[in-house]
Amino acid sequence: MSRYLFAILGCLSLALGTTFGLPWSRGKHQPNSTLFTASSGGDEQVQLQSWVTAYWPDGSIKWTGHAISASDIVPDGYKIIASNQGAINESHSYPFIREARRQAESGVLVNDQDDKIVVNTGKLTVSFPKSGSVLVGMIQTSSGKTVGENGTLILRSQTGAADDGADSNQKPIQSLNFESDIEDVKAENSGPVRTLVTVRGKHRTTQAAASNHPEWLPFILRFYLYADSEAIRVVHTLVYDGEPDKDFISGIGIRLQVPLEGEELYNRHVRLAGVDGGVLSEAVKGITGLRRDPGEEVRKAQFEGSELPDPETWDTRVTSRLHWIPSWNDYNLAQLSPDGFTLRKRTKAGQSWVKIPGGTRAGGLAYLGGATRGGLAVGLRDFWKRYPTALDITNAASSSGEITLWLYSPSAPPMDLRPFHDGLGQDTYEDQLDALEITYEDWEGGYNTPYGIARTNEIFLFGFDETPPTETLSTLTGYLNEPPMLAADPQYLLQTNATGTYWATPSSTTGAAQTIEEHLDFLFSFYENQVSQRKWYGFWDHGDIMHTYDEDRHAWRYDIGGYAWDNSELSPDLFFWNYFMRTGRADVYRFAEHLTRHTGEVDVYHTGPFKGLGTRHGVQHWGDSAKQIRISTPIYRRYFYYLSGGDERVGELIDEVLDAEKAFLVVDPRRKVRQDNGTYVPDPTALQIDLGLDWSGLAAAWLTEYERHGPRWEEAKTKLFETMRSIANLTNGFVTGQALYNLHTGEISPPSTDAQNLGHVEVSHLSASFGLQEVIVQIMDHVGGDMPAGFEDAYLDYCYYYGATAAEQEARYGESFGRLSLKQGHSRLTAYVAHRLQNSTTAARAWKEFFELGTDGLLPDAPWATVSLTGSQVLAPVDEAAWLSTNAAALYGIAGIENLALIGNTLE
Repeated sequence: MSRYLFAILGCLSLALGTTFGLPWSRGKHQPNSTLFTASSGGDEQVQLQSWVTAYWPDGSIKWTGHAISASDIVPDGYKIIASNQGAINESHSYPFIREARRQAESGVLVNDQDDKIVVNTGKLTVSFPKSGSVLVGMIQTSSGKTVGENGTLILRSQTGAADDGADSNQKPIQSLNFESDIEDVKAENSGPVRTLVTVRGKHRTTQAAASNHPEWLPFILRFYLYADSEAIRVVHTLVYDGEPDKDFISGIGIRLQVPLEGEELYNRHVRLAGVDGGVLSEAVKGITGLRRDPGEEVRKAQFEGSELPDPETWDTRVTSRLHWIPSWNDYNLAQLSPDGFTLRKRTKAGQSWVKIPGGTRAGGLAYLGGATRGGLAVGLRDFWKRYPTALDITNAASSSGEITLWLYSPSAPPMDLRPFHDGLGQDTYEDQLDALEITYEDWEGGYNTPYGIARTNEIFLFGFDETPPTETLSTLTGYLNEPPMLAADPQYLLQTNATGTYWATPSSTTGAAQTIEEHLDFLFSFYENQVSQRKWYGFWDHGDIMHTYDEDRHAWRYDIGGYAWDNSELSPDLFFWNYFMRTGRADVYRFAEHLTRHTGEVDVYHTGPFKGLGTRHGVQHWGDSAKQIRISTPIYRRYFYYLSGGDERVGELIDEVLDAEKAFLVVDPRRKVRQDNGTYVPDPTALQIDLGLDWSGLAAAWLTEYERHGPRWEEAKTKLFETMRSIANLTNGFVTGQALYNLHTGEISPPSTDAQNLGHVEVSHLSASFGLQEVIVQIMDHVGGDMPAGFEDAYLDYCYYYGATAAEQEARYGESFGRLSLKQGHSRLTAYVAHRLQNSTTAARAWKEFFELGTDGLLPDAPWATVSLTGSQVLAPVDEAAWLSTNAAALYGIAGIENLALIGNTLE
């Protein structure tokens, strides 16, 4: 029996159900003979649902996902107990849900009918139709009150944009309206604690005049429902498949109706979350502030959301004139920038809007309901960070009100996804390569397309039997923006060997090690602050960071080619996730989570010819013509996937990379530098791949599928082992650089320039900069002694000789590698060799590379501080570190963490 204490990251005042992940040491627990139970800090038993998300090669459990139901008491943590006794039924539908016995008196109940799925959590009953436009048929409280119904997706678009100075012959712009069209609904992973209902479909037009517009914008909505919870978590994903010059999105929303029939207008309440826990509290028909006073008890009850006393008890000077008091039918909150929102209301359509004082950053929650009929609250996580967003409450004075959450506000200018320049005459590869030398943008016509990118948002729905106190709604606003997450202690994560054996908990020593720790903290804090100060927010942008700084303008180079958005360049994702793993800090987790949600969705293609590939850094996330697996590599997603208990959307992103190799038949990454680019035709049996950038991404996907035992795990295992065997058989192993890959068999052959395998030499500074070491170490941690002979030796050679002298390289390979860069980041490769061979001389060389050879890295005598800028030299006050680039920060962070873990004992 084993016990592991967890800590809560996020809102500590509510427990409405959560999912989390746990790693386990090899050989400890078998899937068919292990029972997981949970208790709170006081050893009180907690209902738990568990499933396996990954297996060790011997069949034992490597990772599990767990769900805990809602609770009135929020403990400081939980103990998860794995008992090697009994048997648990196992379902072989991904991800191998393992169900504990259902208790008749509690738990989630699922009724999967022909036309709908009905889920009862004990607090809410929710129906999901299986066809049509309505995604959520009904939300009903345990007392039988229907507080929400007819939930649909709504989409607005335009056929053009009203550009200033546009051609006077431009066709009139047509506005189009669409709604959800359901294609598939499934109840997945159902258990006593949590059920997931997944709805897939597209948006179809609601206008006969626009009937020629095909269905578009595929959506996936995942509804998570927990036992004893009045909350529904919704993960909303859209894939863009429009034409940027014809399809201008002007509104993306989800709308639910709130039944109000029978509720007096003065007992109907509107609530909108404001700033820092503030809430706008109003009634549809207000009786406060009138010339005649209905009575303090009446006024107090309305403001608090309670049912008003019998009107017979009011001052008759009020009750006799109620019909003269206007009823406020509609409310609108629009967050059109990260720094300001506006509020307004009106009595009905056709009448003027009345302004309400707005604020800066709205919490993103709206409530509509009545004191006796109950009501519904709808909220968007990171509401102001994902601007332009909005919340509409409409028809509040009618028998059926509506709440519309706008993920993209119709009050904002239409979404413009066209290229930001016209190509500037770059008609040939020669021109494009020359332009790369000045703006660092690898541009090419036809490649600067958003077709296939995606965006995922988190939405929460809350049902109430009566209008809740504003304190409750304020707390829920905090909850939805930082939903609680359970995480194991870093020391436990480390000892399982399931999260990579290249990191360790922070060093407690003094001297150089402590200085590195301080620098790691500085780097994280700096980027966290830059997100806020530089306003790195927006529908498509939130979660990403910038690449390079312009010290003359005191700004990041947001408008210069490849220097703008970072798109995971040189692996900041690895730095921040490993920094969380070793520290367990909630702020680091949230930062890395946002990064994963962005880079895995916006920077990667999910449909179309580039599916499975990502886009190199640029002014627009999708604008650069380098479409590569180095950006979509699952090594960036694995941490969040497993720590979250197997987040289904992120698991889907990892699955997509399994077929990324097929995109190599469409996209040749070397097309612009090939001597035979006019005649070269990709061959599926001999695709040219990079053994660092390409193979590491494919290998990360294969490893994840293999350990998850997904539907293609045997194919993935075969390709993983065959490619490792083949690389080991190359005369120069990873130093070969480029090789030929058979996507049918997984075999890797020498490049065509070395058909006899005599020993080709090609080394790039980028090959190991996108997770190669981290992928290889996790593979070796996983397969153990089954590693193909010679593979680790081939990698150790690459690691040692990358930073070796030219003489050593010539002695080993017959020629030197030439001038290489990124030595500081590559010091972690040298450290790995020193660790594996227990060689103190090599360890000393690694530290020398880290501290002294970082001409393209961060040296100890760097400022390691920011300068505060104010006044006319900047648009707004900022903290500047002009000496820092994200490339350097990412590599310093990864190398610092890994060097301390691998050879920290050799550091003086």
